Amino acid sequence: MVDFTSNIKEYLKLLESRLAALDVARINEIVNVLKSAQDNGNAIFTMGNGGSGTTASHIVCDFNQGASSGMAKKFKVMCLNDNIPSLSAIANDISYDAIFKEQLKNFLRPGDVVIGISVSGNSKNIIKGIEYANKNGATTIGFCGYDGGKLKKTTKYSIHVKCDDMKVTEDIHSIISHIMMKSLGERLKKGTKGARRK
Repeated sequence: MVDFTSNIKEYLKLLESRLAALDVARINEIVNVLKSAQDNGNAIFTMGNGGSGTTASHIVCDFNQGASSGMAKKFKVMCLNDNIPSLSAIANDISYDAIFKEQLKNFLRPGDVVIGISVSGNSKNIIKGIEYANKNGATTIGFCGYDGGKLKKTTKYSIHVKCDDMKVTEDIHSIISHIMMKSLGERLKKGTKGARRK
């Protein structure tokens, strides 16, 4: 049997150190942006490529069902990388760089929120989508890693995981999405219960 203990410990040590370095105040700001979107009936759009695309898709489940469960007023979250026929049509007809921007042209309204997830912070299709959202009245949020890339500079709010390991960064992005979902779900449901008692 091969002993991978040192690899496992090294990974966990890096994960723990990067989690401890997170900007909790910035996460709190973003949670409040998402709460405002829910309060005002605005949509939240997520987008990512590869592993970041799975996080973008997971957020939809976490908010549309998890945080919204049992509530009359639910979150409205849509993942722009989930519709493969639309993605392939846009990529084929225009370019892969346009796959998110073109979908936002269909759906985005002023006041909506757009979350772009890119570990490098430099995915061209994410940046184009964020730039379009900025120009059309949306609030933009970036999840990034490494040095933050262009995404950190382009979004109004960013969660920057200062880490050069893609997998650890993807893990932390997923953890952050769960923190946001759990915080919002618990707080909103407590408020709903309090209102019902009155």
